[in-house]
Amino acid sequence: MRPRFYVIIIAFAATALSAHTALAQTPADPRPANNPAQQPAFAGQTDAPEQKLGVAFDVVTVAEGLANPWSVAFLPNGKMLVTERPGRLRVVTAGGKLSEPVTGLPAVHARGQGGLLDVALDPAFAKNNVIYWSFAELRENNENNTAVAKGRLVDDAAAPRVEDVQVIYRQRPSMPGSTLHFGSRLVFGRDGTLFVTQGDRSIIPGRMQAQKLDSGIGKIVRINTDGSIPKDNPFVGKDGVLPEIWSYGHRNIQAATLNPATGELWEIEHGTRGGDEINIARKGKDYGWPTIAYGIEYQGGPITGGIQQQAGMEQPIYYWDPIIGPSGMTFYTGSLFPQWKGNLFVGGHGSRDLVRLTMNGETITGEERLLKDLGPKGEAIRDVRTGPDGAIYLLTDSAQGRLLRLVPKK
Repeated sequence: MRPRFYVIIIAFAATALSAHTALAQTPADPRPANNPAQQPAFAGQTDAPEQKLGVAFDVVTVAEGLANPWSVAFLPNGKMLVTERPGRLRVVTAGGKLSEPVTGLPAVHARGQGGLLDVALDPAFAKNNVIYWSFAELRENNENNTAVAKGRLVDDAAAPRVEDVQVIYRQRPSMPGSTLHFGSRLVFGRDGTLFVTQGDRSIIPGRMQAQKLDSGIGKIVRINTDGSIPKDNPFVGKDGVLPEIWSYGHRNIQAATLNPATGELWEIEHGTRGGDEINIARKGKDYGWPTIAYGIEYQGGPITGGIQQQAGMEQPIYYWDPIIGPSGMTFYTGSLFPQWKGNLFVGGHGSRDLVRLTMNGETITGEERLLKDLGPKGEAIRDVRTGPDGAIYLLTDSAQGRLLRLVPKK
């Protein structure tokens, strides 16, 4: 009888362990996968288990009535800069008062996903008042491209403006036939160089250039603040290759930030249906698009043969299936929410929630969905930032968009 007794105990323990594992691995998103046939390249690459911390917070509206706001940056005097995609830049006081539109910006091509996009302060802003912004730019023959400009901000209450404006970067080539997939986030590296994320323009002629090194389509580029090329860029001096390229094979990057622990550039790109992905954008690396990709075409069918892995091409450290439509991200470094310290927050522009991720190094270990009830029908989140006050700031993307602030519940 003893052997049979042990068998029963072992079987019971195995069943209990299996049930516990299944419970622990409950994904944060209960929706069915967009591509149930695909398999991750390694354990933990997708469907991290749901991890609810139960942190209580209030959502405070700082400002409202913003037309499709896209980006927020924090001025050292407590004010903020907010871009509106139709082409307006606003100064917002801590109390939520909106300035008149800042004058002096070049015209933007505000169609489709295009318009005025990201905004960032110069690392030496306290001394020079210089800001940078990215935008969709209309060129000759109805072509357009992602561009970056800089100028000196004059925060005049009666007439805010930028002066000494220069366009320091233009994606090349410009392309006709698309008002989509411009990127575009601006992130300063620790060395003061500027990363510019871009997209593949969402048309086949653009998509097929994401792997070509003589094109800026589907690339992250790295430039100096005057638009010149850093000498240590990976392709400097190589014939037929654009020297501004940092990494390539990208689809459409609307979220990017530096990892505060490592200083590396982390980016999240809109993927296909079932293929939004987190990457660490490393020097000279190929991230595979469109040769490899998770997910399926939005109209259905496999992506370029349904290949997810290939030698010499980087795997995302994490991907979402089903998609969240990511836009905006921040590593939480504030002190208002100790339980969230070091977590990664991502705007769910498509899923209309705020995604919180826990990590162990470069491995995503848990996921929580917050703010599913934001607004009467849910609101698409466009930007996510950690404020200097330790609060988390969000922009909601609509014709009556809001600037929100997450603070501990009173």
